Amino acid sequence: MREYQQFAQFYDALMGDGSSRSARILEAIDRFDVGATSLLELGCGTGSVLEGLVLIPRLVGLDASAEMLSAATAKVPSAEFLLGDMTDFDLGTTFDVVACVYDTVNHLVNYEAWESLFQGVARHLKPGGLFIFDLNTIGRLHQLVTSPPWVHDFDGNTLIMDVRSDGDELTLWDIRVFASAGDGTFTLHQENIRELGVALETVRTTLATDFDLLHEEDDSGNPPTDESSRAYFVYRRQG
Repeated sequence: MREYQQFAQFYDALMGDGSSRSARILEAIDRFDVGATSLLELGCGTGSVLEGLVLIPRLVGLDASAEMLSAATAKVPSAEFLLGDMTDFDLGTTFDVVACVYDTVNHLVNYEAWESLFQGVARHLKPGGLFIFDLNTIGRLHQLVTSPPWVHDFDGNTLIMDVRSDGDELTLWDIRVFASAGDGTFTLHQENIRELGVALETVRTTLATDFDLLHEEDDSGNPPTDESSRAYFVYRRQG
């Protein structure tokens, strides 16, 4: 998977820091009294979330983009970063916490890949460990499809993002960054990124095999539905 090969250099400027997601992870760790000394982040990107978790002694980030990992290594030198597929990984160790945020799971374009990720998480979590993740709901993806393209100016550059339906619950994100060369000319950097929407009850049913649901909420702190903008979950690995 070569997603974010072009977008990596602009990712932090567009997405901002990951402090809110780091805080959410730390809140869950504290609330459910895990006493975490190790954490694995799947789809860690540029390391923005791990940067806010550096008090956890052992941090590991896994991502399929070498370009994103290069930025992450510079940002969080105390963490270990691995190039790999989050649907098929074997690190030979277990963790107190596994996190997968920024709707990373939606980037898996068939549900069998989601199931493989969940199985990998179960193999890499200690009994009683936490699985913390979020996702874009079906309703949110439908809203993006029916919305006009998003245009955003940043650092002298321009982003144009257009989300379209790609069949069933699959969406295609056409991301174009017109990067300023400083002399009035621009270079186009383009990515086509897909996200899959899955019914929340399907996710809950799959996870019930190996995990117990501890907490779920939407952006307003209410129980999430398929029409919420985003769903946040905390699960505990069964022992």
